[in-house]
Amino acid sequence: MSVDLLNWKILQCLQEHARQSNAEIGRKVGISSPAVSERIKKMEDLGIITGYKTVVSPFDVGYQLKAIITIRAFMGKLKPFLQKVKTYKEVLNCYRITGNENIVMEVVLKDQKHLEKFIDQLISYGETKTQIVLSNVIENAAITKVK
Repeated sequence: MSVDLLNWKILQCLQEHARQSNAEIGRKVGISSPAVSERIKKMEDLGIITGYKTVVSPFDVGYQLKAIITIRAFMGKLKPFLQKVKTYKEVLNCYRITGNENIVMEVVLKDQKHLEKFIDQLISYGETKTQIVLSNVIENAAITKVK
């Protein structure tokens, strides 16, 4: 199954609002609800759609600070860090990257004191750099069409 124009339209609808009904998606893309359901099921089976999630606003649940933290791992500390980072509840996203730093993380924290304690946990793995996020310019960008 290829990701044709119709599948891309369905994916775009799901990325905008994953809980909309198949009938609603069908009206938007011009096919029946059963056809939408069949296409979604095939895309799930093929791993094109890998899951659905609830997005929670960190600010509304007490996390008032968002930061981007990069780490340049010390010799022999990268692999242990890659295991440890999975246990940090503050980490929203973590990427292994190229360049001078090895890791970039997006984190949410309650306040500056929480940030300080979090960085204190990281410094045994490497040199950190922290940037405080002021605002979100693009929120949850979606892949709408890739060729």
